[in-house]
Amino acid sequence: MQLRLVMLGDIVGRPGREALRQQLPHIRERYRPHLVVANAENSANGSGLTPEQYTKLCDLGIDGMTLGDHVYKKSQIVSVLERESNIIRPANLAAAAKGKRWMMLQPKPLADEPQVEMPPVFVITVLGRIMVSMPANDPFATVDAILPELPRPNPIVLVEVHAEATSEKIAMGWHLDGRAAAVVGTHTHVATADARILPKGTAYITDLGMTGPHESVLGRRVDRVLTHMTTQMHAPFDVAEGDPRVNGVFVEIETDTRRATRIERIEFKADVNAPPFMS
Repeated sequence: MQLRLVMLGDIVGRPGREALRQQLPHIRERYRPHLVVANAENSANGSGLTPEQYTKLCDLGIDGMTLGDHVYKKSQIVSVLERESNIIRPANLAAAAKGKRWMMLQPKPLADEPQVEMPPVFVITVLGRIMVSMPANDPFATVDAILPELPRPNPIVLVEVHAEATSEKIAMGWHLDGRAAAVVGTHTHVATADARILPKGTAYITDLGMTGPHESVLGRRVDRVLTHMTTQMHAPFDVAEGDPRVNGVFVEIETDTRRATRIERIEFKADVNAPPFMS
């Protein structure tokens, strides 16, 4: 049996949320995923996630959410992290950090498929340590410690590496080749062209890209970023508006072997002249 997953890159502000709302039905129609997972840490005006936005993303059909170095930027999200089973914080934070280190998502067959029980998917996210301001423990050792803890033999595992350095993400892909079904990178907001299946069956991409405004500098207004970079003077990095898109990957996994058989980068450009942009 083939398990189909979609993993979406960092949702940035209102343009990212609205692009997702508009395009997710098209993604579901085209790829027919059993699960959709998204990084939601930039949903709240570019930094953090609120409980209200968490609920709306669930209502849109996001099955699982990951967070990164902005995990606690909105303190209200702590109660959601403690209560809900489909959202996680980076696993390599301090032991006392609020939230879960991994989550188990249960895919279900589509209505026109045989109604058989599908194996669960375990999702882990870790922070990189190179050029990332939030202190974190060793991401490699953290994943190595979690894998034996997962309550299924030979589990299907998706690992997200929320990191700045491409080398750190690529190294994690090789480190987990054959042990994780997929390793995907987030955080840098620029989709990479290296989606592939590693030799032992792990689907890999260095960065999923962002779900947000691409007429921007990593989701922020071009004029504000240029002002800061050319004058060194403070300028508020407001979220941009133009050219919202949804970026991520589609992955197929063979449930018998727990290994990936396909990875495809996806990009959907939102129509800003249609709802919800023009409601």
